[in-house]
Amino acid sequence: MPREFEWQEETLGSEDFYREDVEDLLQDGAWKEGFNEWTEYTNLDEEQVRIISDLGLFQAFDFYWDPTEDRLRFDAPTIPNDWRERETTAPLDSSTVSMIDTALEDLGRAVQEMLETYLERNDEASDYGWGEETYGHREE
Repeated sequence: MPREFEWQEETLGSEDFYREDVEDLLQDGAWKEGFNEWTEYTNLDEEQVRIISDLGLFQAFDFYWDPTEDRLRFDAPTIPNDWRERETTAPLDSSTVSMIDTALEDLGRAVQEMLETYLERNDEASDYGWGEETYGHREE
């Protein structure tokens, strides 16, 4: 279940987060395009990006459709609380951890925006059959 998701009484148990559909969009290029955009403006250096990769944080993003808010959302990973005990390619300090966590949020936003662009492209001729046009309007 997503970190910030709140169950609604009227839909309890019927939520579908469309993660497989979102994953298809990510694999179709949304991740790569969003990631490349992020690399153009991130303040992280190569060593800090390697730390993110070594900790498996790029793979830990959770992108999903929030059926209660009818929108695409994401949960960005953070540096694990036990970072002081972990061996990484470079030493970490609390300011570096904070900077990495902020950069991961920025990456999530960049990829989310790219996913939304992919959804808009697919609205007219949807191969996925979902998105705001399909799921953005609740039947009463």
